[in-house]
Amino acid sequence: MRLISMPSLKLTCVLTLTALLSACGFHLRGDYSIPEELHSMSFTSYDQYSTFTRMVKSQLRMNEINIVSPAKDVPNLHLISESVGERTLSLYQNTRAAEKELTLRTSYRVTIPNLGSKTLSTSVTRSYLDNPLTALAKSVERDMIEDEMRQVASQQIIRQMARLKADISANEIQTDIQEKHIEINDEQYNVKTSAGSEDPEQVTPSESDSTQQ
Repeated sequence: MRLISMPSLKLTCVLTLTALLSACGFHLRGDYSIPEELHSMSFTSYDQYSTFTRMVKSQLRMNEINIVSPAKDVPNLHLISESVGERTLSLYQNTRAAEKELTLRTSYRVTIPNLGSKTLSTSVTRSYLDNPLTALAKSVERDMIEDEMRQVASQQIIRQMARLKADISANEIQTDIQEKHIEINDEQYNVKTSAGSEDPEQVTPSESDSTQQ
């Protein structure tokens, strides 16, 4: 005798999977609320043929952002730089590195006509075990980790662009002078982001000529 009907079992499985996907931060295609002003924009990069450039362009298309040719009256997303650094976390008894930490740092600039530009950056950190006996396998693994970090960074760029909506509504985007660092903890990737902000313009009053009596 069946205590649970098959349709009920299927419904339970679907609800469970949905809850798990929501809990791990999974986002459906086009889930980020990109401001209308950025639905069509040009895209430029320090290297048009790099892996990171292709990933960012793919994320833009997945979020239904129309990529057009650069023009003065068209918003622009420009990738400024990408770099990968490493540091040793632990050592074997023979003083060789046992665990390493990789950090991918990227910076980019969003320019909106008549509003100005804003420079932001992302930092994605991952760690892995470095076994000297499997050097070739570890080299392949490192390449895969770096590509995974680039994918995370490209998703972070879309998320940060979605947060520009408040600045656009308030007409507060201005040309950057200094960067104000804002740390955002990500339980899985230890993602840190920093957003640019402009210092108030400093105006030095001119000294008046003294009158000699």
